[in-house]
Amino acid sequence: MQYLGQVLFLLLLVAGFGFFIKNIKKLIRNIKLGRDIDRSDNPKARMRNMIRVALGQSKMGKRPIPAILHIFVYVGFIIINIEMLEIIIDGLFGTHRVFSFLGVGYDFLIGFFEVLAFLVIFGVVVFWIRRNVIKLKRLNQPEMEGWAKRDANNIIYIETILMCFFLIMNAADGYLQSIGHGHYFQAGSFPISGLISPLFEGMNPDTVALIERFCWWGHIIGVMLFMNYLYYSKHLHIFLAFPNTYYANLKPQGEFNNLESVKKEVALMMDPNADPFAAPAEPVGEPEKFGAQDVMDLNWVQLMNAYSCTECGRCTSSCPQNTTGKKLSPRKIMMSTRDRLEDVSKILDANAGQFVDDGKTLLNDYITPEELWACNTCNACVEECPIDISPLSIIMDMRRYLVMEQSAAPVELNNMMQNIENNAAPWQYNQMDRLNWKDEN
Repeated sequence: MQYLGQVLFLLLLVAGFGFFIKNIKKLIRNIKLGRDIDRSDNPKARMRNMIRVALGQSKMGKRPIPAILHIFVYVGFIIINIEMLEIIIDGLFGTHRVFSFLGVGYDFLIGFFEVLAFLVIFGVVVFWIRRNVIKLKRLNQPEMEGWAKRDANNIIYIETILMCFFLIMNAADGYLQSIGHGHYFQAGSFPISGLISPLFEGMNPDTVALIERFCWWGHIIGVMLFMNYLYYSKHLHIFLAFPNTYYANLKPQGEFNNLESVKKEVALMMDPNADPFAAPAEPVGEPEKFGAQDVMDLNWVQLMNAYSCTECGRCTSSCPQNTTGKKLSPRKIMMSTRDRLEDVSKILDANAGQFVDDGKTLLNDYITPEELWACNTCNACVEECPIDISPLSIIMDMRRYLVMEQSAAPVELNNMMQNIENNAAPWQYNQMDRLNWKDEN
């Protein structure tokens, strides 16, 4: 019985990290379903962008209030979990506050952690009020109903509970230190939890010790559950924001990339030695698509974008087409892409890693042509995203499929392309009349 707690703690760690690693492997597999794209250029610029946007949160500052609250939660939650190292050592070896030998430095750290824990609670409470009481418009769009709303609130509840466990644990520990109970020696500074400690006066010290142990176990179990919940949550951006900003597109916004599939076709047409009627020497498989019909036709960066989306709605609130009532929400584009990717993942899991056609595609079943053609390609969504996600790139690739594979462009666009083909101009007039404008006056 002496080592029962340590054995249970070890089993908890193995189960928690084991399931987490399993989900991370699945995440990597799903992202690799996308087409290859080279984003290895200019590593210094990419590193600067990651440090500035993901670590420095430079794009959050455009909206100061949520930016400050997010810093409280982001910095507080990350730094407080540094204490997890001490908890893990204590849990495995049966020690108590193993880093207390740091003396004054340890007192400062624990006190600093407590202040941050209070700020985390303050931040998430305000976030809850903004989302559920004030009901900010961008947080209550149609795509945010159901699971999306529950997920956002779940994160708020989990973070609040974890921080409360941390503070109550310290409050009980501090009280037991003050009365010299058992192994609770003087260690740490408790500026916030010290305000709670008087509540334990008059209680049986063993009961207070039980409360301290309950909160200690509750905190570590909560962290393990939270870590594994992230895969199913929009808060996966905690991990993916950094690679997402590193592999972001560094080219000027609005620059249209050339499709490799089109370049191959053009190169074949321009080759004077190529025989267009020659049969291939060996089977080449299914011809490469122009544009994207399903998630497998997108590139891996776009799929990582979908998993990285925080569902904050900044993209949608800044979209002029959404603002004027068009059926387009850049956030919904990313959420639908992730939903389809997860459905494909379930098919892979059920069929030993092989994809079996389920009769659905990202286009039409998850994202409609109406949404795609509503976009005016202004790049506002890309500019607003706090972690450099590009809904526009997905929209344009799916538009390409509609135009080049299905000839399903709107009538106005088809007329323009026909005029360019026939008249070398978007307008319907004879090429001989192109310079008549100079004689008008």
